[in-house]
Amino acid sequence: MSVRSKLSATAKYAVLGAGVAVAATKALRAKAGELEPPLEGMQGTFRWRGMDVAYTEAGDENDDTVVLLHGINAAGSAGEWREAFAALSKDHHVIAPDLPGFGRSDRPPLRYSAALYEDFVRDFLAEFGDAHVVASSLTGAYVVGVADDLDVAELTLVCPTAVAGPEPPKTAIRELIRAPVVGDAVFGLLTSKPSIDYFNADHGYWDPDKAGEDWPDYEWRTTHQRGARFAPASFVSGFLNSDVDLAGALADLDVPTTLVWGREADLPPLSEGRDLADAAGCELVVFDDAMLLPHVEFGEQFVAVVSGERPDGTVTVEQENDE
Repeated sequence: MSVRSKLSATAKYAVLGAGVAVAATKALRAKAGELEPPLEGMQGTFRWRGMDVAYTEAGDENDDTVVLLHGINAAGSAGEWREAFAALSKDHHVIAPDLPGFGRSDRPPLRYSAALYEDFVRDFLAEFGDAHVVASSLTGAYVVGVADDLDVAELTLVCPTAVAGPEPPKTAIRELIRAPVVGDAVFGLLTSKPSIDYFNADHGYWDPDKAGEDWPDYEWRTTHQRGARFAPASFVSGFLNSDVDLAGALADLDVPTTLVWGREADLPPLSEGRDLADAAGCELVVFDDAMLLPHVEFGEQFVAVVSGERPDGTVTVEQENDE
C-alpha cells in the first residue's frame, strides 16, 4: 500500500472514530435526560453575567437566612445538601444554588476560574443580606475570600480547602477535556458510573450506602448534560484552586465560624482541620464515621450543628472558639 493510500485509510478511520464518539456522546446525553431539581422548594433563577443560575428556596422569609453552597467536583450540585435542606427550612429561610457550570445552572464553555466563583459567591450572597453561609470544600475558600466584603452573620465550613487540583495548574489537561469529541470521551471516562462509585467510596462517604440508592444515578446524569465538562475541566487541572490563605483570612474575619470535618476525611485530612482551627481560633466539630460529606451521612446531626447545637454521641468539639 502506498503512503498516500495509508494516509487516506488513516483519515477514514479517524473520521469514523470521531463519528462513533459523537454518536455515543449524544446517546448518553439522551439517556441522562433533563435534570429535575434535587431539592424540594421554590425553584428560582438568579441572572448573573448572562447566565441563569438555578436555586431552590424554602422556609419562611421572616426566619434567619441560611445559604448552602455546594462543593466543586465533576458531579457537583445543590443536591449535596439533600439531607439537610428540608430540615433546615423548618426554622430557617434556606437557599441552595447550583453554582455556574453545574447542576441545573447554565454551563457555557468558559475557562472557569477561582476568581469567577469568588465573584459569583460575592454577588449571590449580597442578595440575601445578613445570612448564615454554609459552604463545602473548595467553595469554602471562595466564601472566605470575599466574606470581608459582605454582611455575613455566621460561617459553617465543611472540610474547607484552597487547593483541590494540581499546582501549578495544568493547561494541557484543561484543554484536553475542553476539546471537541476527544474531550467528551475523556470526561465520559472520568464520570462513568464506576468512576463515580469509586470516588464516593474512596473519598466521599465512610458508608457509601448513605449516599442514597438513587443519588449516584443523579450524579451520573448531571455529568452528562450539555456543557458539563467545562467547569470540571478547570477543576481537575487546578485552575479553580484559590489563592486565599484560609488560616490568615479566617483569623482576620470578625465572623463566628465553625469548621466541620469527617474524622475519616483524607482530601483534606482532619489534621489540616485541626491546624486551621488552631491558627484561626475557630470551633472544630468532628463527625465520627464520616468523610468529606458528614452533612449527608449525618444530616439530622449536621442540621443541629448549623442551628447551634452539639448533639451527643456523633460529633466531637475539638477546638473551642477563643472568643
